[in-house]
Amino acid sequence: MPRVTIRALTLADLPACLDLAVDRAWRPEERKWRLLLEAGEAFGIDDPRGGLAGTVVLTRYGGGLAAVGMMLVAARREGRGLGRRLMTHVLGRTGDATVFLTATPLGRPLYEKLGFRAIGALTTYIGRFGGAPADVSRPAEAADLEAIVALDAAAYGAERSGLLRRYLALAEQVRVVERDGAVVAYAAASAGASLTTIGPVIGGGAGLIADLAARAEGDVRLDLDHRFGELRAFAEAHGLAAGDSVTLMVHGERELPADRARVTTPMMMAVG
Repeated sequence: MPRVTIRALTLADLPACLDLAVDRAWRPEERKWRLLLEAGEAFGIDDPRGGLAGTVVLTRYGGGLAAVGMMLVAARREGRGLGRRLMTHVLGRTGDATVFLTATPLGRPLYEKLGFRAIGALTTYIGRFGGAPADVSRPAEAADLEAIVALDAAAYGAERSGLLRRYLALAEQVRVVERDGAVVAYAAASAGASLTTIGPVIGGGAGLIADLAARAEGDVRLDLDHRFGELRAFAEAHGLAAGDSVTLMVHGERELPADRARVTTPMMMAVG
């Protein structure tokens, strides 16, 4: 088998990452890739014909939790074991951390062979939100940031303030729910090339989602856990159509050190 070199990716590789995403019929989300290249550990395999043959990104939350995302192999390079090599490479770098990811139906068989097991599922809902704000929240202020970071850490069971602060700085909307003078829930909305993604939503439900979705321009996207049947019905009732589903998986027999009931929607599939 030919020798394959896996190298670290930098912001200079951003155009090639976007090209690879388009090759696999993924949206070319420049801000998302830029964030991951800056905050995570990205790796790739160069294609002899030019561009990238494959990518993967490892995002660490402290020393105890790590997310794997953006595992892509160019269509012209499928079936050559590149995905396995990229995954083996990042798993070899995770140490004793609990590792999780979201798997498409195409990728799930590989992840199962590498020791991942299914622990849940999410479905993406996209469309123009047909509703009004519920007015259960207010715009976040600078003074709310520490409370937001604490809520996020409690939900994920790990500290990820570096990534979170970067993400919130890019978001078009950040809103919080306050009760008895304390912030008890937060959510963000980030606009991409063709739609606005609502997430993360931590500790909040339909009202908080409505407050962001009704204020977004154009289509919105929600990635909803299958445990939240009422929220999935809410999304469909307000004009969002169910799309692709993915499987939440964790490596080995570990359990996620998180209160998943508080994670209404993830920040993005690649990082949870």
